[in-house]
Amino acid sequence: MEASIAIWGGVECTINRVGEKYRDQLTANGHDRRLEDLDLFASVRFAKLRYPVLWETVAPRDPRELSWVWSDERLRRLQELRIEPIVGLLHHGSGPIYTHLLDDAFPELFATYASHVARRYPWVKQFTPINEPLTTARFSGLYGHWYPHARSDAAFARALFNQCRATVLAMRAIRQINPHAELVATDDLGETFSTPTIRYQAEFDNERRWLGWDLMSGKVNAAHPLFRYLLASGLSRKELDWLTANPCPPDVIGINHYVTSDRMLHEQWEHFPQSTWGGNGVHRYADTEAVRVLDDYVPGFQRLLLQTWERYATPMALTEVHLGCDEDDQVRWLHQAWRAAHAVRAQGIPVLALTSWALLGSYDWNSLLTREAGHYEPGAFDVSSGTPRPTKVARALRQLAEHGAHVLSGRVLERGWWERDSRITVRLTANA
Repeated sequence: MEASIAIWGGVECTINRVGEKYRDQLTANGHDRRLEDLDLFASVRFAKLRYPVLWETVAPRDPRELSWVWSDERLRRLQELRIEPIVGLLHHGSGPIYTHLLDDAFPELFATYASHVARRYPWVKQFTPINEPLTTARFSGLYGHWYPHARSDAAFARALFNQCRATVLAMRAIRQINPHAELVATDDLGETFSTPTIRYQAEFDNERRWLGWDLMSGKVNAAHPLFRYLLASGLSRKELDWLTANPCPPDVIGINHYVTSDRMLHEQWEHFPQSTWGGNGVHRYADTEAVRVLDDYVPGFQRLLLQTWERYATPMALTEVHLGCDEDDQVRWLHQAWRAAHAVRAQGIPVLALTSWALLGSYDWNSLLTREAGHYEPGAFDVSSGTPRPTKVARALRQLAEHGAHVLSGRVLERGWWERDSRITVRLTANA
């Protein structure tokens, strides 16, 4: 196993729908108009780039009408720059206007689109057909943030099943054209902590976080802990049996981890902001960021990599490493991910890469894209002036890519905000 971990990059490219309005991050950050951004990315020496060829952009109004002008130009330039793309086809979307996550026709429509992409770009080796299917199912089907704005276990289960079936069918279609194509399956991964009273809910949440990868891998049979939950939520045994009989396990599991990914459930809900209040019909509780409550909080990179390896024994990558904060803290967060990945790799576990996400930053993720307020978080490049400016993150990434190391100095040696006492917003008892 090589000593160093590869450095990948990624462009925040979400096209999500709220009500009848679609929002495109590539329009907000200007990348849809700047081919020259790819040369900037090449200057950082990325080995691979998570890059969009999105369904809503290529075939927005009719599945038979496809426009390849934008993607042709950009994928051609990536070839010239010798940057290998990991092509994404749907990124937190519900699909074009003629379908949605709860549509029974969604999987087949999506697979047809995937087949078109593979025929257009038969040289592409790796695909992320659907980014974060579990997270998208939660945000669209369980919490109602995004279209179709459902709030039920039934809608969550259907949205997740449709995305997993769509992924299986898409990879089947892609591999008919390129038999060696690989599935890089990404999702947000964190851990849920709780007070003793509602530990049962944390245990359920911690099992549910694996459900997308489990379904794609054909692991959800009658012995699976959530098999009965899915049946009770409206999926049929025939549907679950189909996924079991047609497994499409990831070739690479992509872990997206943020400081907000780790959650804390606390039944003393009245002491927390109203925006955190929730419940399960048995107990009311606050669902808040663990970093804001737990005195001994540690970011989960290393812990989650080890848990994922134990469950799947599949090569892994950190496919989104980003934090919305100042540049020094962004570099600290990058280094913590880098050190954690190396620590796991030193145990002989195949951690392939670390991915700097949101290279051009992102807009309005502080409201989970539910409000269009223009809140901007820079990434490796700051585009707030209209012209991308390399940040300290870009410089750190280049050193990691070229030398496998980056020396921390000055203020960056201080603790990150997630390690300071000032991060705690509520101090209560029974934080176990």
